[in-house]
Amino acid sequence: MTTPQVVVHRDKELMAQAAAARLITKIVDAQAARGSASVVLTGGRNGNGLLAALAAAPARDAIDWSRIDLWWGDERYVPADDPERNHVQAREALLDSVPVDPARVHVMPASDGPHGADVDAAAASYAAELARAATPEDHGPVPRFDVLMLGVGPDTHVASLFPEHPASRETERTVVGVHGAPKPPPTRVSLTLPAIRAAREVWLLAAGEDKAGAVSIALGGAGGVQAPAAEAYGRSRTLWLLDRAAAAKLPSGLYPPASA
Repeated sequence: MTTPQVVVHRDKELMAQAAAARLITKIVDAQAARGSASVVLTGGRNGNGLLAALAAAPARDAIDWSRIDLWWGDERYVPADDPERNHVQAREALLDSVPVDPARVHVMPASDGPHGADVDAAAASYAAELARAATPEDHGPVPRFDVLMLGVGPDTHVASLFPEHPASRETERTVVGVHGAPKPPPTRVSLTLPAIRAAREVWLLAAGEDKAGAVSIALGGAGGVQAPAAEAYGRSRTLWLLDRAAAAKLPSGLYPPASA
């Protein structure tokens, strides 16, 4: 488990811009070192804000978009063209404006796909896709993602792992079907904590007053079943990217003043 690092920005706009710049650097470095990069995207207002900031950044052209694999941390199990789908929102925010290789955009299954209403079969198929992409050097059933991004919910959920929900207790499978999620829609597909922890770096994004309690709980030593965000960490780095509002309930000594 890596010790969380906390970076606090003035507001959500600056947070999104700084996170986008950080992500560009990380992708370019990974491509230079290993030939390609692997990134897990997140939805929600903070995830989409980061993607929009990346789309607007002139430095985005430093990325070789043909040599990047894009995955998702979770997805709403609704029809493929539903505007609530994280993939649809990511296309609008970024993907339609960059020359990404469609074969390397690994979209989670939709409810109108080959698995129909069987979300557990859909989850198993995504787990199989992850396993096919893993190499012997990854030492596991998922690729060792360069960066895996997660939005933090007001209840401390990440991906579609909700407090006290069965999916947050999963220790073996890498992807699960989520039934009865407390946030609509109730049926989802999600990476599990074991899959999340395979990433080299995990970045947790939170902005706004409504996230302050969740951030304080997750960084205050809560358990993973009660606060899934507390157990989301990377192999080499765990980075919490916050705005001042989301950091309002943290002890002032937890992050350096310069980061604010």
